[in-house]
Amino acid sequence: MIRLSAQPMTWVAAGDSITQAVLHTHGARGWVEHLQERIRWELDRLTDIIVNSGVSGWRAVDVLGSYDHLIGRFAPDVLSLSLGTNDARAGLAGLPEFRDAMRRIIDRSGAQTQTVLHTPVLVSVAGREARGELPAYAQAVREIAEETGALLVDHEAHWRAHFGDADPISWLDDPAHPNAAGHLQMAEHTLRALGLGPMSPRY
Repeated sequence: MIRLSAQPMTWVAAGDSITQAVLHTHGARGWVEHLQERIRWELDRLTDIIVNSGVSGWRAVDVLGSYDHLIGRFAPDVLSLSLGTNDARAGLAGLPEFRDAMRRIIDRSGAQTQTVLHTPVLVSVAGREARGELPAYAQAVREIAEETGALLVDHEAHWRAHFGDADPISWLDDPAHPNAAGHLQMAEHTLRALGLGPMSPRY
């Protein structure tokens, strides 16, 4: 559960296109925007600042390489890391690099930062050819969270609980990117996992 301060807090969401929420919501809010509505308005934390520094196509090593620009200069109280979907294209051979980059991002953020790690969402049946090892990356995120004490938001488990072995295409806009419904699911699950939900019924 996130520890809320009486003082204004800074939240940074770093990740890839799913965090950036480009194109695939077709004008609807992305999951970080839903979090902002919940935190800054519904929870009456009007002076909290939420920064979305997601970059389409990026991997953990890319975020690490631009740490100061994407994360460090904001000195976040809360750092959300949602990566793995692009990293998984490297298959099992890419796992050591992914693990190392994730750990180094967390280490650079320091103990004063509350870190939140997200497992990647499911891809469609059509998307599994390019990202067949995505479950291994989700498991790596779980293990890193356990090792570092980071909070875990397990989207993969949430999506599997809903879809089982069925194709999750109703929450996707293409084989790998959530649509508006998928982003809303991500937001709701994140807020529940962090002890900040539920969202207003109007959603």
